[in-house]
Amino acid sequence: MGHELIFCESDRQSLIYYQSFLAFRGAGAVEMSSKIDLNRVEMPKQSPDKRKGNFQEVALGYSSELAKTEANRCIQCKKPKCVEGCPVGVEIPNFICALRKGDMPGAVMALKRKNSLPGICGRVCPQEVQCESRCVLGKKGAPIAIGRLERYVADWELGQKERTKGDVLLPTGKRVAVVGSGPAGLTVAADMAKFGHKVTIFEALHDGGGVLVYGIPEFRLPKGIVRSEIEYVKSLGAELELDCVVGRQVQIDGLFKEGYDAVFLGIGAGAPRFLNVPGENLSGVYSANEYLTRVNLMKAYRFPEYDTPIKKGKKVAVVGGGNVAMDSARSAMRLGADEVHVIYRRSREEMPARLEEVENAMEEGVIFDFLTNPVRFSGDERGMVKVMNVVEMELGEPDASGRRSPCVKESSEHPVDVDTVVIAVGTVPNPLIAASTPELKTTRRGTLVVDERCRTTMKGVWAGGDITSGGATVISAMGAGKTAAADMNDWLKNDGKWS
Repeated sequence: MGHELIFCESDRQSLIYYQSFLAFRGAGAVEMSSKIDLNRVEMPKQSPDKRKGNFQEVALGYSSELAKTEANRCIQCKKPKCVEGCPVGVEIPNFICALRKGDMPGAVMALKRKNSLPGICGRVCPQEVQCESRCVLGKKGAPIAIGRLERYVADWELGQKERTKGDVLLPTGKRVAVVGSGPAGLTVAADMAKFGHKVTIFEALHDGGGVLVYGIPEFRLPKGIVRSEIEYVKSLGAELELDCVVGRQVQIDGLFKEGYDAVFLGIGAGAPRFLNVPGENLSGVYSANEYLTRVNLMKAYRFPEYDTPIKKGKKVAVVGGGNVAMDSARSAMRLGADEVHVIYRRSREEMPARLEEVENAMEEGVIFDFLTNPVRFSGDERGMVKVMNVVEMELGEPDASGRRSPCVKESSEHPVDVDTVVIAVGTVPNPLIAASTPELKTTRRGTLVVDERCRTTMKGVWAGGDITSGGATVISAMGAGKTAAADMNDWLKNDGKWS
């Protein structure tokens, strides 16, 4: 038998003889079926007509049968490329193997050795460009649905009376302050607590989770999942102090004076960017930060049960092409808009948003105006936005990001009627901590300067996540958190020199 691929055309499922595949790829294996399905198991989700009328989670998750069927596709490579593609190094083959065997506690343990927030990551991580993009099955078919399996394992654990803690080392006597309870801060807090250090998390808002609670809508990441992950981190020994603004109520120097031995800054990049065009100060023009914070953290979609109002526009324009723009547009649909347009200055191919989120938005009726860019907004006599003037764009040569640069078409400006606009073109760091702590150097973009270990320019202070990278992904922030925690732990154990 050669190293050829075997295709079954009758049911459009591509099958491969396992040993031939292994000989061809040079991979190792555990005991499994002799044939591998190259098509992944789809995950059930709410229908578009139903889900666009509620804020309940769109994706419904795998059943146990679906999860095991998908897990059985994994060929258990000896040198798993998928792990190399994970910013936190999750033991992907191990947790999938345990799941397949029906050893769910073992699957949880394997997953949580590297990832303390699997219920979150299984929902919002861009696995398609990370772990799943490295899966060898993707060479000839669909890669293993790693994120969906991760979510299944995490959700299984949530249904148990007791949750897995893993190994927590004996107390070291060292104290660590973590500023910010977003994905980077929670990761550092969990890892440092496991190392035996006493951890306190300081959060400026009235609820923990950072961007996970104020930025990502309920229909994509239920807040109950975030709370459960935070409770897990607290169960390791970390304490959470809410409504505490470091940089105002307490300074970084003050934390050291209070007896903390090391500080991690995971404060995100929560200040909005704007277009800097006329009319952005009109009523009805929101930054995505304000819009999503009102909807998510402050539950404006349940007004008046929650006392945070929000303008429920009938003709809404969302400017931007990332995941935040998709979240804003899909939220506007659920708030009752008649028409929601995503205004993006490049083409669909250049959009940074996850393909899944773009497809979900289109299914729900969001209209995409590609190669279009606002140049000014006009209001009525009450100062409410009513018109958005836009220009048509065409793509030129690639810019520094590798995407083709948008150029304005001559004589293409025209008005568009709107009553609500959401600007979702990125974020910048809040300058509060950097401004009050001159020892911390910043870049021209306002992000903190750190080295490859996530050390800042101030002794004893590490930083990671959006505060160092600008707006990025949850899992990249977690990866920075793990890097920082490992270096912090070594430094605390060895009382090393700061260099």
